Amino acid sequence: MVVHLCCHLLKPANRQFILFVKGYNSWALRIRNAPSLRKALTIYSQMHRQSVPYDSFSILFMLKACAPSRNLSILEHLHAHIAKLGFTSHLYVATSLLYAYVLNSLQLACLLFDEMPHRNTVSWNTMIFGYSKSGNVDRARQLFDLMPSRDLASWSAMIAAYINNRNYKCGLVLFQDMIASGLNPDQMAAGSILNGCAHMGSLGFLAGKSVHGFVVKNRWELNLELGTVLVYMYAKCGSLKNACQVFHLMPEKNVRSWTALICGSVQHGYSKEALVLFEMMRNEGVEPNELTFTGILSACVHAGLVQEGRKYFNMIEEFNLEIRIQHYGCMVDLLGKSGLLEEAYGIIKNMRLEPNVIVWSSILSACKQHNRFDIAERVIEQILERTEPENYGGIYSLISDLYVLEEKWDDAEKIRKLMNQNVRKVRAYSLIRSEL
Repeated sequence: MVVHLCCHLLKPANRQFILFVKGYNSWALRIRNAPSLRKALTIYSQMHRQSVPYDSFSILFMLKACAPSRNLSILEHLHAHIAKLGFTSHLYVATSLLYAYVLNSLQLACLLFDEMPHRNTVSWNTMIFGYSKSGNVDRARQLFDLMPSRDLASWSAMIAAYINNRNYKCGLVLFQDMIASGLNPDQMAAGSILNGCAHMGSLGFLAGKSVHGFVVKNRWELNLELGTVLVYMYAKCGSLKNACQVFHLMPEKNVRSWTALICGSVQHGYSKEALVLFEMMRNEGVEPNELTFTGILSACVHAGLVQEGRKYFNMIEEFNLEIRIQHYGCMVDLLGKSGLLEEAYGIIKNMRLEPNVIVWSSILSACKQHNRFDIAERVIEQILERTEPENYGGIYSLISDLYVLEEKWDDAEKIRKLMNQNVRKVRAYSLIRSEL
């Protein structure tokens, strides 16, 4: 989402930029085509040593190479050189420099923005994106309200700011305000609001269906990005039927669209159907990603499919993917619920990652369910060594219950005393995370 937003913010500048670009010298071309920042810097330095006059194109391409590097020192040196050359008043150069600072230091970006003698809409949009990226949505909205003029990218940037920071209702209200102002959304704005609708239940379903109607009415192509977010929205809002309809209408599908439908199927209790979808995806030649396996393993947990769970868990590394904490959590939960406590504990011991609250809770709940206090004692020993009660209140409460069931009253009392020290209960977690 962030990558698409960045491209979207710079589109107006690119269009104007192209209008006056008739060609640029070979040095600028070499910087633009440089395979790395280091190579671009080398070419840029050669220009200086050979007294080749710098133009706006060579500087713009150098800034483009520098922006994503996260190397603030190089950016500051480049800024100093640009100021020495007198290009800081050049609107396109100043805006590109501002964008580079937004990616590396919002504080310095603010200083530059305040010092800019001329600002265009892209400059304002860039700062809105910067504040959104830092989580300061209120400041982003203040800038949005102060803008002397707004274009579609401005509205899209502010809507995305709300959605990316989980302020879905404000994003929806602003989207409605944009429509009321006479502006029709583009695919960027529609995609952002559909992503937000996915988290708003019945209200989100109605709003999302309305946006979908707008898409159909305007005969937009159901491309990968738009189709995937529609599948995701419908699945999250409880309409798996609509999600399936959109999915089958998509002319092209990738791993994200397949994964959206697989995870949606699991969410609605169609675990075996999710496994069928997974095999269909593989038959289509689409390789799964880490989130796909999280959905598939969750399906195995819900359906109690131990053998299949083992198979898919081992398959993760066969696809050269990284086994994440969610995958370990699913396997511990699956094996624990099936009474295979020794195997579940073996997975915890061999984990390459530090066990988290999901893993500990799963194994302890299974021990409680199957009366396996021998394994529980081994697990409890590790938990007490690695965690603090103020951060793991729910687990410590479970430990206390286990001690009571085992009639270890003194141990239960010790845990309860620890829990009295500002313990806060941990919120529930979902093993299927939203990454669309």
